[in-house]
Amino acid sequence: MSSKGVHVTEAPPEMRQPLRILIVELSDGAPVLVSDLLRAVDSLGTVLVRTGRIAEATQELLDHGASAVLLELGSPPAPAEEAVAQLHAAAPQAPLVVLGELDEERALRAIRAGAQDVLRRSQLTPAQLARALRFAVERQRAQAQLAHRALHDPLTGLPNRELFLDRLGVALDRSRRSGGRVAVLFLDVDNFKQVNDSLGHAAGDRLLVVLADRLRSMLRPMDTVARFGGDEFTLLFEDLASEREVVLVAERISRSVQLPIHLEQSEARVTVSIGIAMVDDPGVPPEAAIRDADTAMYRAKERGRSRFELFDEAAKLRATRRLELERELRRAVEVGQLKLHYQPRFSLEEERRLIGFEALVRWEHPQRGLLLPSEFIPLAEEIGLARAVGELVAARALGQLARWRAQYPELSVSINLSPRQLEDTGLPAMLIAAARDAGLEPDALVVEIGEQALERNGELAARVAEALREAGVRIAIDDYGTGAVSLERLRRLPAEALKLHESFLSELGSPPGGTAFVRALVGLAHSLGMSLVAEGVETDEQLRALQAFGVDAAQGSRLGPPVPPEQAAELLARG
Repeated sequence: MSSKGVHVTEAPPEMRQPLRILIVELSDGAPVLVSDLLRAVDSLGTVLVRTGRIAEATQELLDHGASAVLLELGSPPAPAEEAVAQLHAAAPQAPLVVLGELDEERALRAIRAGAQDVLRRSQLTPAQLARALRFAVERQRAQAQLAHRALHDPLTGLPNRELFLDRLGVALDRSRRSGGRVAVLFLDVDNFKQVNDSLGHAAGDRLLVVLADRLRSMLRPMDTVARFGGDEFTLLFEDLASEREVVLVAERISRSVQLPIHLEQSEARVTVSIGIAMVDDPGVPPEAAIRDADTAMYRAKERGRSRFELFDEAAKLRATRRLELERELRRAVEVGQLKLHYQPRFSLEEERRLIGFEALVRWEHPQRGLLLPSEFIPLAEEIGLARAVGELVAARALGQLARWRAQYPELSVSINLSPRQLEDTGLPAMLIAAARDAGLEPDALVVEIGEQALERNGELAARVAEALREAGVRIAIDDYGTGAVSLERLRRLPAEALKLHESFLSELGSPPGGTAFVRALVGLAHSLGMSLVAEGVETDEQLRALQAFGVDAAQGSRLGPPVPPEQAAELLARG
């Protein structure tokens, strides 16, 4: 039977969305029930298309699709299983309802072949049939929505990690057959946490939505962009002619991202670090391709951010070494390979005296020897070990101070806070607990906050510093002179000491810069009620000049290098 045309009539209240229903009548004549169905639907645009041939119905589904398919078998019922299978294959997303007097076994076979429901003609009215079709459509839509949610990011609407991996796997399979090249880009928003901290999480979410839209607008139909997690995005490009082609894409992305983003009451500008992995071997697992792009992205971060890097064999070697170092560092924290050394700090009054120590963490690596903080603290921050290392340093430093204070009650110990620790709102409570466990008051501890860390973390660092001070912990601004913290912010910070960066000491006595700068800082610190401490003192000439300028305290190789606690105790005994 050929198509019987399009029919639009009035529908019941529950049918709020226009539907396109394909009716396939495998029976002689026009059954009364199906004809009455045409009068049971509403006037909101429901389209009924009728046909009497499976081949014709299949083509209709391939060409136009359908909201639902009604397969009417007539009486006696025509064979259903093969017809259901063909229709379901042509439009697997369209719910298929079978209408006919089927026994239980034949109905089950129809369901297994792809039917969503099997209805008996003798038990239905036209209104019930229309309702059944509507419910079938709504069930299918609900299932599609659940499937979409499972594979898409709820904030941006982009594919999520799981769907991106699936599409990357399909792309690699295609490239294996066609010989085309595949590229994976891994993007990370630089300093995204500052947006959340300064403007709020709603602004951060809005920023991610805008970035997602910008990335989406740059893609060809065959390409994919996904939100991989947090502030990370991944992009998939197929059929590329050369690396130059994807480099041009990365450059366009960088320029687009840097355009102003208008939020509710402010404007933000951000940059991204991009890692690029060109996949020449289609047999590479999708996870490995993403890992290579991620490795290149971290390389871009290390080289200054707001740039892109291509993955190569050297990057692969660095990534392997990094993973090995990461495993070793986690074990080092667990088994106690991190040790504290103590650098003495002396008062520069007329009678020079030992007033305290700076506790400096060292890693006693079983193969590489003693590693300095610069060789592993950045890695600890990246892999989420900053809190664990900070707790270890605070507990050991305060425990050691408690033992020393039994003989030297005025002694103090300072520890350094990393930029990541300044983002931890639980830091004050952790330090208070560490002091309590050691039997000390919080004011026994001095925490040193780098000027550049204050500049990087802005208001968040200031709030954490204020919370520390309210808890009784004493604060010193470390490496002063290397950043750009304003005098107004410096005035408002609850610090008791400025530590002058060692680079300025090399200019002492050379006219006019170094000497004038140190003199000015002494006056600045004292006017703010702070003491000035000099770091990196290496010569007697520097020491005499610092004393003459009124610098309060100093440390450095001339006064004593960092030493293990046993040697520090010997220094205390000598006075």
